[in-house]
Amino acid sequence: MFRKIGRLFTIKTKFEAYVIIYALALGAIERGTAYLDQYPGIGGWLLLLACTGAVFLGGAKILDCVTKEQAERKTLEAETAAGGGA
Repeated sequence: MFRKIGRLFTIKTKFEAYVIIYALALGAIERGTAYLDQYPGIGGWLLLLACTGAVFLGGAKILDCVTKEQAERKTLEAETAAGGGA
């Protein structure tokens, strides 16, 4: 049962990754605009850039992991189909 629930929180496709990255970006921009209100001037802009930069780094890592897992899954399926997975 825990395995079924755990599968809900697993990113399996690039589409799911893009949806999550979009949600992260919306939150980062919201937080960045709050920083602009709290810290007017260059400090607020630097914090806004840090928020958006974190999304770029996190999104790249998510996409790399999804691509790697899909490649590993294809390799495993090919080995199993060829009879090497015994």
